[in-house]
Amino acid sequence: MTVTTTQGGERVDIDMSQEIDVAIIGAGFAGLGMATQLARRGRESFVVLERADAVGGTWRDNVYPGIACDIPAHLYSFSFRPPADWASRYPSGHEIRDYLELTVAEEGLAEHILLNCELRQAAWDEAAARWMITAGNGDGPGRAFRARSLVLAVGRLSEAKIPDIEGLGQFPGQVVHTAAWHDDVAVDGARVGVVGTGASAVQLIPHLADAAEELVVFCRTAPYVVPREDRRYSADERAALLDPEVAGEVRHRLLTEADGAFRQRLGLHPEIDEIRARARNHLHEQVDDPELRDHLTPGYEIGCKRILLSDDFYPALQRPNVVFEPSALESITESKATARSGRTFDLDLLVMATGFESARPPAASRVVGRAGLHLAEHWSSGMTSYASTVVSGFPNMFVLDGPNAALGHNSAIYMIETQLDYVLGALEFMGGTDVRALEVSAEAEAAYTREIDERSASTVWLTGCDSWYVDPESGRLTLLWPGTAASFRERNGTFDPAPYLTILDSSEGER
Repeated sequence: MTVTTTQGGERVDIDMSQEIDVAIIGAGFAGLGMATQLARRGRESFVVLERADAVGGTWRDNVYPGIACDIPAHLYSFSFRPPADWASRYPSGHEIRDYLELTVAEEGLAEHILLNCELRQAAWDEAAARWMITAGNGDGPGRAFRARSLVLAVGRLSEAKIPDIEGLGQFPGQVVHTAAWHDDVAVDGARVGVVGTGASAVQLIPHLADAAEELVVFCRTAPYVVPREDRRYSADERAALLDPEVAGEVRHRLLTEADGAFRQRLGLHPEIDEIRARARNHLHEQVDDPELRDHLTPGYEIGCKRILLSDDFYPALQRPNVVFEPSALESITESKATARSGRTFDLDLLVMATGFESARPPAASRVVGRAGLHLAEHWSSGMTSYASTVVSGFPNMFVLDGPNAALGHNSAIYMIETQLDYVLGALEFMGGTDVRALEVSAEAEAAYTREIDERSASTVWLTGCDSWYVDPESGRLTLLWPGTAASFRERNGTFDPAPYLTILDSSEGER
């Protein structure tokens, strides 16, 4: 039977005779991790919808010069995959993308992935207890799917954030966000302005300084930077790390060491004093000019914003062709850029290292739960959830790397794997019972939200400064888990049906 419906103003035919068990939105680390686990189980049919023309997520989109991870490679990879042959302690962007593409090939995922297929709408059908999903790209006809479960794996770093700068739209030169870098960005011999000094900027700026005639760095807020201390592995080390047991031991050690840094985020002494001293010593050792050093000294508590790793950012700022502007870019008039300080610069190229729309994911406006409620409406006061994975009013839906599921001090992949275990537990529960749908109760979500708020209250994220970890309207910590990676797994790694409402096959009621 085919049903014709209208979604987003477009007529869509949905083939009701065919359905899948799980629809996964996004083919980055989270989506491919979910797909790998489902493929290995061999119990559920599934499809991965990816809006781009290739897999990789963040590591597909970000190809700017110097792109690399700031988490050690053996921790920033799947524990359930064979160890990869990483060349150095911190992997480059292209190595990570290669790793994800190899995962697709070796796990047989390609046949499940639909590229150039962006989510248009996912709507919960109460009567069928299924998600009605339409997807496609451009103005062409949409594709439709009927899925028992929906997994949102759209990530936090997928929608570029462009600040409101007067006159930016009339700038005659190139404007490029770091997440949209391409081969035609004309840096050689150009007058280049970089807006921002966050994680992407500190990697990119040294490379721009090598090629630009003049480089102006607009810095609204100076970052804390500690030594990166990267190094390449020897041939013997690489061979040893291909042994799963050795790689597992290294992963566990790295995880434990990184979790130790959470005490800094609680503002505890002496840990926070030690990391602050390390950052300030790094600044003093690399920057001799007292005026520049003063401009580069943060005025907020360390750890509130992401602590950056770099050995070449400070030296790059002291090159003769680099100007450090300690204020934000405020306006553009033709090719002239004016900073908040009043200083002006003639530029040919503007690079926006300005981050992402992370607190309010745009995909939430395309997900419709019970009674026509959009996920964006449910999150109008900031993202909330239960177990950082499920949301009341949205049955059989799981959100990966979403509300309070990230870390500021440890590996995102470890967190994703914890969530995968939770989702697999829920699927196992539904597969072994007569339950048609699972929906966490509003009370359970509210209690979990209070727990998050209580745990967050004393952290540097809510007491040290404003950051992208905090929802801009509610002031709540909505992106980070206010604890260690290990505590997240202990709290959220095992599915428990107790806080759920369930719809049975044998009746219309709930229990």
